[in-house]
Amino acid sequence: MLEIVSFCLGPVQTNAYLIADPQTREAAVIDPAWDGHLLLAEAQRRGWRIGHLWYTHAHFDHIGGAAAIADALNPLPLVALHPADHVLWRAGGGGRLFGLPIDPGPEPSIDFVHGQILRLGSNVFEVRHVPGHTPGHVLLYCAAERVCFCGDLIFAGGVGRTDLPGGSWESLVYSIRTQVYTLPDDTRLLSGHGPETTVGEEKVSNPFVQEY
Repeated sequence: MLEIVSFCLGPVQTNAYLIADPQTREAAVIDPAWDGHLLLAEAQRRGWRIGHLWYTHAHFDHIGGAAAIADALNPLPLVALHPADHVLWRAGGGGRLFGLPIDPGPEPSIDFVHGQILRLGSNVFEVRHVPGHTPGHVLLYCAAERVCFCGDLIFAGGVGRTDLPGGSWESLVYSIRTQVYTLPDDTRLLSGHGPETTVGEEKVSNPFVQEY
């Protein structure tokens, strides 16, 4: 079983997800966007132990809360990021370009690769490399729970921007068609901004990327 607590945090209203196996109380944060103390407080309230920080990509608004979380934990959580986004992470996620310099927190210690399997208690996640918004963007898919954490690849009725350094419209479209639209239609899409949607809904109504 997977429990998911959603937060909307920071200067650009980024979604962060605190997830856990309630039986083992093992927890992870997917994209600790901002205000790490809020994520910590909720985990502590529920008796969950945060052992992992999983980044869909390294933009500043998706990692801005990592330092506060790590500073409060011993041992440090394991941090996972695709290696193609390490340069972006070292640059503080590009926050200075927007006047928002951040402490990116602990250095990533796990390199995401396409097809990698992650486990959180009894829950299994598949990592899919989906470049386009950033070179190292990934999504995390839990088939048993029919849920996909898709970062800034695709939104309800929208897609991630590709005009920032490392972005590629062609790669973004290809990633959505091959790695999102191939999932079951009832799969929930939990993105980096805005409300959740489903694969089936986006295949028929997303104005930016049609199924084919």
